[in-house]
Amino acid sequence: MDSKLREKLLAAQRNEITECLIYERLAVRTKDEHNRKVIEQIARDERRHYERLAKRTGVEVKPSRVQAALYVAIARLFGLSFGLRLMEKGEDLAVGVYGALETAVPEMGELMADEQRHEEEILGMIEEERITYASSMVLGLNDALVELTGALAGLTLALRDPRLIAITGLITGVAASMSMAASEYLASREDDAGDSGKDPLKSAAYTGTAYIITVAILITPYLLLGNVFVSMAVMLTASILIIASYNFYITTAKNQNFWHRFGEMAVISLGVAAVSFGVGFVVNHVFGADA
Repeated sequence: MDSKLREKLLAAQRNEITECLIYERLAVRTKDEHNRKVIEQIARDERRHYERLAKRTGVEVKPSRVQAALYVAIARLFGLSFGLRLMEKGEDLAVGVYGALETAVPEMGELMADEQRHEEEILGMIEEERITYASSMVLGLNDALVELTGALAGLTLALRDPRLIAITGLITGVAASMSMAASEYLASREDDAGDSGKDPLKSAAYTGTAYIITVAILITPYLLLGNVFVSMAVMLTASILIIASYNFYITTAKNQNFWHRFGEMAVISLGVAAVSFGVGFVVNHVFGADA
């Protein structure tokens, strides 16, 4: 075995035992029996991969405990689906290495198939509340972004008083969040009749919470900054970052395309903001609200 091939095999071997350690640690901390069994199955696969590579290289390697601690922390903080999918994205590199080594090491084909199966089949079996209620979070988040970016952009030109804009936005946002939560509760009750599996109160809570958090972030620049136009620029930047962060989270957890979802939400939010800004200009010009 030449030195380059051995080096690649050792890197793959270290990756397998590190991921085995991550899955084992998460399995111990997972209370849901179904999810724990899924994670334990993947851990056994990763250990088997490690052992097969160890036979080929003839040496034992230690896992990266720093990497293991990082992914365990991410999974505990942001949820199993997000943490494990994020880690499996890193396995795309491993699959590429396995593919390159398949000619020299025949069993690499089987290992590569197992790694792909983890992402495509086994991780899809994980059940998690925050992912189940993702549609409720999207409802609150998207409505808050569309309504508040538009309202705040319009108020910026119509009122030109940062504190007044923030207070008006807060009152509007709190009222709208309660309205959206109530609507989601009623909609979920109707869905529950069709066995959606979602609790109406939890759906309402996720929608209302996502809405009010978004409102708080968007009005903050108007409370901290004196210039209304700088505040609006920061608010719009914050809305883009919220859209990007949420879509990165949900597309990673659900294994979906990031750019399509991000682009759609960003265009809608900024489009509404642009129209509302124009309305604010007309209102200010006609009624002289800043006089």
